[in-house]
Amino acid sequence: MRLNGVRPHREWQFYETHDEQEGPEAPPAFSSEGEERDFWGHEDSTEYINWTKAKRVAFPNLKPSVRTISVRLPVTMISRLKLLANQRDIPYQSLLKMFLAERLERENRRR
Repeated sequence: MRLNGVRPHREWQFYETHDEQEGPEAPPAFSSEGEERDFWGHEDSTEYINWTKAKRVAFPNLKPSVRTISVRLPVTMISRLKLLANQRDIPYQSLLKMFLAERLERENRRR
């Protein structure tokens, strides 16, 4: 099982062995990662996790899922972006990410 692309340690327990009276069903044993990926691609994981025994965990060693890039923009465009961001009381880089996300979503819907 993967959580946001991270394979949990074997000692973490996310489900209980199936009990006839209560609790979720244990997932099947997988012979390969591909088989596991196919299974979880069409199965509802909530059927296999006992949330009553879930514990909060921290992933302190995860790398951020962002990448720094460099984009050359006209000075006037940056000034306009900063002005809009200031009016909305958010950082201009966050506003730029919002604009990019909206446009990408719109382009994906057109396909």
